[in-house]
Parts: sequence; C-alpha cells; structure tokens
Amino acid sequence: MADPVPTTAATLRSGADRARRFSLLLVAALAAVSLRTAFEGERSAVTFWLLAFFLLVPLAIAVPGLIARNRRTYAWATLCVTPHFIYALTEIVANPAIRELAASILALSLGLTVALVAYLRLTRTDVAA
Repeated sequence: MADPVPTTAATLRSGADRARRFSLLLVAALAAVSLRTAFEGERSAVTFWLLAFFLLVPLAIAVPGLIARNRRTYAWATLCVTPHFIYALTEIVANPAIRELAASILALSLGLTVALVAYLRLTRTDVAA
C-alpha cells in the first residue's frame, strides 16, 4: 500500500531543519531554566556550582555537534537530557518551593528528547521505498 501523502526530499529536509532549530532553542531554554532552578533551590554555593556543572556540561558538550548537524550527536544527545529529567522529577516530589520551575525543566527535557528523535527520524537515509 502506498503512502497517502508522498514525502519528498525537500519536505523531509525542511522538517529536519525545523527540528534542528527547535532542538537548539530547547537546549538554550533548558540550560537557562536549569540554572535558575539550581540558583533558587540550593542554599550553598558549592552545591549550586556542582549542580550547575552536572546539568550544563552534558548540554554544552552536545551543542557543537548539534550545530554541525551530526546525526550521531543527535543520537547520544538524548542521553544528555537524563540528568535534567531526574533532577526535575526529584525536585517536583521533594521541593515544593520550586515545583513550577522543576515542572518546566521536565517539560523542556521531554520536548528536547522528542525534537532530537524527530531530527533523527527525518534525516534517516535507509527508508524503505
């Protein structure tokens, strides 16, 4: 059975470009919200800097590959979102003072994962005809 909507290379390329731009936007937003949440949630300067380090370094390592459109980077960058996901779930349960910020980290991390996987799906070259 044929696809009801034929997909052309230009359509896939434009979708991949949108997914790439959205991924980079979400990385920036996730970094900003993570820093703000860490600043508001931690009382000690040492724990703030440790938390900022463990949340931001994985994202910073992935950014050059995301900009260069490296498919491998998009694949392993999904793993860089794991610390944000775990931190957000922990803070939602344990810290009511920053529950809203933690929920935004959770939403952004899930959105980033979806955008990264969308880019991988749209740039796949082994699509069966």
